[in-house]
Amino acid sequence: MRRVVLKLSGEALASSASDETIDASTVDFLATVIADVMTRDALELAVVVGGGNIWRGATGAMAGMNRANSDIMGMLGTVINALALQDAIESHGRATRVMSAIGMDQVAEPYIRRRAVRHLEKGRVVIFAAGMGNPYFTTDTAAVQRAAEIEADMVLKGTHGGVDGVYSEDPRHNAAATRYESIVFDDVIARNLRVMDMTAITFCKDNGIPLRIFDLMAEGNLERALTGDAVGTLVN
Repeated sequence: MRRVVLKLSGEALASSASDETIDASTVDFLATVIADVMTRDALELAVVVGGGNIWRGATGAMAGMNRANSDIMGMLGTVINALALQDAIESHGRATRVMSAIGMDQVAEPYIRRRAVRHLEKGRVVIFAAGMGNPYFTTDTAAVQRAAEIEADMVLKGTHGGVDGVYSEDPRHNAAATRYESIVFDDVIARNLRVMDMTAITFCKDNGIPLRIFDLMAEGNLERALTGDAVGTLVN
């Protein structure tokens, strides 16, 4: 694979061992993993990070907030996460650009597709922040849309918390759940397997974008996913 979008949840930047919204050691671990894989020749890597460790739009809406306002707060949270990740990656010697779908000229570049592609071609890690800039859409959907726009070869969704792929049921609730090595989009939709937001799954299916779900926190897994090893679950 040449050009890849890596999707991270906001919660991946936190840690169960810390009360901090952004755990410095966890962010440094992720940055180390990303910086290490960038040593591969010709790899172009974009990252989409969520904001769930700071704010979830749906949670605010359920508490009575205006959904659009709550989602915008979540988008701003992704910018905070993107800046933290940028700082950590650059501390490992890798050039990085944060591109925001919401205007934030003092801290991030505006998202412009052609500029994003140019950054990737120059070997910079591009972090897409603020989702798509629109409420009612998750960062899962933003990740697959950005993948389509920049003509990525695949979307990699890095999980945390021990779930290492797509299962027949939630393995945290049913130890007998079966993990799939591969599964087609139609089966994910028919069985309502919550591997990503269903809008994102449908978008991948309609646009022919393969998706790999894997445990990002396991050592060596990102490199294995990039080289096509059967890590986690392939959805296509």
